[in-house]
Amino acid sequence: MHLARTRVLFLMAFIACALSLGAALWLQHGFNLEPCLLCRWQRVLLALAGLICLTAALHGPSVRGWRRYAGCLLLAAVAGAGVAGAQVWLQTSSPEQFLAVTNALERSLDNLALDAWGDLLQGESRLCAEINWSLFGISLPEWSLLGFAGLMLLALYPLSGQIGRRIRGIGQDQDQTLV
Repeated sequence: MHLARTRVLFLMAFIACALSLGAALWLQHGFNLEPCLLCRWQRVLLALAGLICLTAALHGPSVRGWRRYAGCLLLAAVAGAGVAGAQVWLQTSSPEQFLAVTNALERSLDNLALDAWGDLLQGESRLCAEINWSLFGISLPEWSLLGFAGLMLLALYPLSGQIGRRIRGIGQDQDQTLV
């Protein structure tokens, strides 16, 4: 793995995160598309992923450091994909399923003591199941899910060498025990 190439990949990922957040804010303020609760959480996770990528690109650590940054990015991207996937599921689910999930979500969020962040993230907003805007027939949560999937693939790149060595090591250990 070339460290310079990894640095450029993390920088490009940061730029993609910044452009995605900029597009979301442009849609919100330019077209009055108020974000729902899940959209706000996706923005927070996308900002976190962007911050991880920027820090990795500016820091330029050793191979072990790249893998740590990639692991953190993978966690943020998996969480973001989970939130985006939940919203896509809500958009395609029946009204009964939607009401059951939103009632459970409201109860669980009421139990969390998030204070100022909670007020910001749980503010008055539209329903998460509404599809207000799409591009090429793909809704915003679906675009978000694709973006988080791309971030997961990027995070797996620095980790792939380590994973491959561990798999080869496990196979060699099993071959030696059979002899």
